[in-house]
Amino acid sequence: MNFFERQAEARRTSVRLVVLFALAVAGIIAAVDLAVAVVWGTNPGALLLGGIVTAAIIGIGSLYRIASLRGGGEPVALQMGGVPVPEDTRDFGLRRLRNVVEEIAIASGVPVPKIYVLEHEAAINAFAAGYSPSDAVVAVTRGALERLNRDELQGVVAHEFSHILNGDMRLNIRLIGVLFGILMLGIIGRKILQHGRVGGRGRGAGAIVIAALIATVVGYVGLFFGRMIKAGVSRSRETLADASAVQFTRQTQGLAGALKKIGGVNEGSRLADRGNAEEVSHMLFGDGVGFAGWFATHPPLLKRIQALEPQFRSEQLERLRAQWYASPPDGLDEDLRMGLRGHAAGALPDSSAQVSVTPPMVVAQVAHPNSDDYRRADAIAAGVPEALRGLASRRDTVVPLLLGLLLANEGRVQDKQVAEIRARLDVSLAQYALEIHQQLTADLHPMLRLPLAAMAFPVLRMRPRPELDTFMDTVFALVHADNQVSLFEYCLGRLLQVQVRESLDPGRYTRFGRRRLNDVRSELATLLCVVAQSGHDGADAARHAYLAGMQRVLPSDHLPYQPRREGVLALDAVWEPLDALDPLAKQALVEGLVATIGHDGRVSIAEAELLRTVCGALHCPLPPMLERT
Repeated sequence: MNFFERQAEARRTSVRLVVLFALAVAGIIAAVDLAVAVVWGTNPGALLLGGIVTAAIIGIGSLYRIASLRGGGEPVALQMGGVPVPEDTRDFGLRRLRNVVEEIAIASGVPVPKIYVLEHEAAINAFAAGYSPSDAVVAVTRGALERLNRDELQGVVAHEFSHILNGDMRLNIRLIGVLFGILMLGIIGRKILQHGRVGGRGRGAGAIVIAALIATVVGYVGLFFGRMIKAGVSRSRETLADASAVQFTRQTQGLAGALKKIGGVNEGSRLADRGNAEEVSHMLFGDGVGFAGWFATHPPLLKRIQALEPQFRSEQLERLRAQWYASPPDGLDEDLRMGLRGHAAGALPDSSAQVSVTPPMVVAQVAHPNSDDYRRADAIAAGVPEALRGLASRRDTVVPLLLGLLLANEGRVQDKQVAEIRARLDVSLAQYALEIHQQLTADLHPMLRLPLAAMAFPVLRMRPRPELDTFMDTVFALVHADNQVSLFEYCLGRLLQVQVRESLDPGRYTRFGRRRLNDVRSELATLLCVVAQSGHDGADAARHAYLAGMQRVLPSDHLPYQPRREGVLALDAVWEPLDALDPLAKQALVEGLVATIGHDGRVSIAEAELLRTVCGALHCPLPPMLERT
């Protein structure tokens, strides 16, 4: 399946989750009514009241937990005891982790997620959490950092990125909220029995104790359903994530090695914080609790290894356990023995270079990176000067860096832009942005402008909301300073809006769409018209390109080509309706977009930036396939 088909499957899984939740609630209510009937008799009023109270407790519990996770992946990481990895860390192990995550993010076409380490967990494990790539968090345990070498760490991180790209992450975080409600009765009952103070020996006190006992017993019914739901949703998606990680990195040794170490070291993958591990067990890289059989959230470890290395046998795992019992593996030491891997050398195309793509090629690789993309990401990361990467990683320099990318090269337009920065932000910041712009002009390949901005997005999102609002006002002023908006200005401005908007309200913009292509005919026509205008010289060439795109999106429609006088600004009205499309409708849209852009047989870097921006705005992450020679 490609990305769009997996998204459609994830939406169906969400529907199945709702059905399973409803069945679980019905089962819990039935258990409560049975207990009420046994204790107080078959009083219809009591049975009805018991059902209503039970449903209300479950609903309130689920809504409360979902609201507590509104901030995306970060609340989950903090709940698990995660410590953020600084952007400018000097620690070699943390730097290695950040480098791996950044390279895979570039190769996946998604923003670099926030990175956390579970410092108090010696086991080998990891998870990704969030509603969308814009608010995603990748967390690894201290044990994973210390025990895994770079290839193995890369395999684990690629596995977690598969969850980000396939829609699993959003499903998993909602599953936490839903299951919390199912477990509420048991939690309440245990709390009353453990900490309650029931005075006297009256009937009221006895009724409270009996109710608490019933809630505790029924809580085990909820626990049964909760574990069954997690196992049913999680197991198949873990197998898919393993396969995707291998296809991405094009080597099985890394992921297989990480799984072998989980089976061979004393700590395995089970987390010390068992209470929190239970809640997030379905989103961990390895089994964090120790479930088996029906309740297992992951396929058996040996089967996962054998899927990567068919000849591997259980006896070999036993030998590894014996070997590592007295002398646990040290991942950093293994890196040194193998020779530290630097960035791959890769040539970047000339700034006027063009690449050739086809609609099936792009659709096949949306959110489906392969080893070429990983190597290309390595070259892109190496192509960004270290000084500029440093600016993108620091909170005090990320704003002037992004503003510097938007400054004109010289003249009255640049003077007006600098004046806007001085008026809205700060005089010294305006001067610093100008100095950075000069550095960017001298040292940065044009193709690397958006990748550099993507490196800066996670740091930008850490700024307080009032600062982000002022920053976005300044971006708007810079883009419109000359009353003309270039493709690059629009692309960077739009990507910034997506990043900032989703960081401020993660859960709002990440729902699965349901609209059909016929519902957004006007918006489709606007998008393809603007793309045709921007990438083709002459009205005839643009019209033919537009018609080629429409033929793939709405072949039975005959919407005429009508150039948009406002140019690229006409796209402002299309994003929300198009992002609400059904996943398979988005596939047709991307095919039409590529057909329009590539109608002349080539794709310029400016057009590639526009295609990347459209895919980013529609939550269809695009690997760096357009930046190949």
